[in-house]
Amino acid sequence: MASLNVGNLGEYLREQRRSAQLSLRQLADAAGVSNPYLSQIERGLRKPSAEILQQLAKALRISAETLYVQAGILDEREREELETRAVILADPSISERQKQVLLQIYESFRKENATDAEADVVTDAPADGSDAGTPPSQ
Repeated sequence: MASLNVGNLGEYLREQRRSAQLSLRQLADAAGVSNPYLSQIERGLRKPSAEILQQLAKALRISAETLYVQAGILDEREREELETRAVILADPSISERQKQVLLQIYESFRKENATDAEADVVTDAPADGSDAGTPPSQ
């Protein structure tokens, strides 16, 4: 069977499983998948669904978003945003209202920075209309 293009997901899963000192059978049981199926995922022969990745992440006690990035389901920036939100929501030292306000502020900063980044791309051209590679004449 030809290997599917699943990035380094299989290698990453195997590494995480070994770090957690779990056998293939133990992880398969904990995640509710079959041994052969998990083996095929680790060898890059199968591409698991997001649901299976979530079950594996829970069994390995790692973030599902990390596995989604490895599988190409989620990009790195999206993962970082989701993890930031999760940390805010999980903080027991602040109230639910404070969490919502903090998330709103966080989102407004992200939008402002995205707008600034777009403006920077547009303003990369020299203001005097000259070619960027040559200095303006005097």
